[in-house]
Amino acid sequence: MKILIVDDEPHLRMLIQQTLEDLEDEGVELLTATNGEEALETIRTEEPNLVFLDVMMPKKNGFDVCDAVKNEFGLTHVHIVLLTAKGQEFDRLRGQQVGADLYMTKPFDPDALLAKAREVLGL
Repeated sequence: MKILIVDDEPHLRMLIQQTLEDLEDEGVELLTATNGEEALETIRTEEPNLVFLDVMMPKKNGFDVCDAVKNEFGLTHVHIVLLTAKGQEFDRLRGQQVGADLYMTKPFDPDALLAKAREVLGL
């Protein structure tokens, strides 16, 4: 099982990795990407089970990445959680339109993030 963490901010990527690192003991591989294009390439080659995807990023934003994964690539089995500082209803609706499975607002609760990962992976 694989989880991809996508965020252009190094400290946030590290925080999410640290939050999820206990899952590595249960056979989960943690992958990271720093922008939307890198995320798409990693999703295409690795097909992670779960993606924690930042919305505001360079090269391609999270909405575009999610749309490509779900609708262009047809990887509907890849579970995508959009992470964003924007809590506006417009963004939540946009996330639903592009096929996001869940929308979490930053700052997020690390326990909630870990619980969501466990739920999605069936751990």
